[in-house]
Amino acid sequence: MAAGTSEHQEQPGLQDALRPEDLVYHEDEFILEGIAWPDATLSRFDRALLGAWQERMARGLFRYQLAELPTRVLPGTMRLLAQLNVQRSTERRRPQAVHSLTQPFDPQQFNFTQIRPGEVLLRLQRRPPAESDLAAADHVLVVINVSPLERGHVLLLPEPTLCLPQVLTPELLRVGLEAVLLSAHPGFRVGFNSLGASASVNHLHLHGFYLAHPLLVETAPAEPLCPSRGLSLLHEAPAPALLFYTAGAGLEALARDVCRAAAHLLATGLAYNVFVTRGAPPEGSAGPGPGAGLRLLLWARRPRFEAEEGAPFNVALCELAGHLPMAAAAAFEELGEAEALRAIREPLLPEPEMRRLAAELARLLED
Repeated sequence: MAAGTSEHQEQPGLQDALRPEDLVYHEDEFILEGIAWPDATLSRFDRALLGAWQERMARGLFRYQLAELPTRVLPGTMRLLAQLNVQRSTERRRPQAVHSLTQPFDPQQFNFTQIRPGEVLLRLQRRPPAESDLAAADHVLVVINVSPLERGHVLLLPEPTLCLPQVLTPELLRVGLEAVLLSAHPGFRVGFNSLGASASVNHLHLHGFYLAHPLLVETAPAEPLCPSRGLSLLHEAPAPALLFYTAGAGLEALARDVCRAAAHLLATGLAYNVFVTRGAPPEGSAGPGPGAGLRLLLWARRPRFEAEEGAPFNVALCELAGHLPMAAAAAFEELGEAEALRAIREPLLPEPEMRRLAAELARLLED
């Protein structure tokens, strides 16, 4: 999954019509129960995001019109979901050249200071508790991805003029976690690609999108690693991952833990992807619902700075979670689970190495 914004010019007079909404929210709005497939009633957050997103689509601010995508579940135990999206491959901006996990922000490259006002849908801002003396947190922009992979595909950006490189921060991750809890849709997910792990723009951002299909990573059981920090090891998934779980509390501490783990990965020369979704507790669930809590998956991987030639798809946060956006019709029709799993797992660490890393991270978080 790659980021992108439009290079087309806005029509005259649209700025006022497409002014972003200030969406100030409170923790009382987090939806911690009643989330189930099929789609639930949309929340205030969902209505604001999807309404503004659809309006921008109708105005022609995207690089292409997103129709309903051909979708198939691959036969097999992993229930991989393949989607054909040819236009995303042909119409999106070419990814930036990345040569380092810690590459500085480059103002000469495309970045989010160049987005047009009409591409901004919302300004998200959390209201502090009534008993708190703290001022409201800085806002985060919700911006269209002009080469969308699914309905409601957006980017979550801290203030673009800060010119932060694509290294995950606790402040932005906490907003991403809160956005999932603000949504009443079980298929709203948030994620992050680091440099060397398919990030295409070196300017700090999260992805958010709606996918109207459950994924195995939301319910598969996991092996406890550090229960006091909500950390487990997820095996029975398309791509084994470190799994952080919360029932909805302690989001600030969770965001700090994940970013400490991510910083450790970068320090050891590893790239990473993050995926946040509704999900069951680590012991798993046999039921059809996604669960009231949050699952955050963290994948450590060998860095790769160029796309793999001949691969059926690029491996980023979606693919690691079992959602496979694809560009070629023939590959979409012919792809089987075994081939898909080989491609998904190829950049990941071998199991012994992953277990050693997981033990290191558990010790790090317990200190």
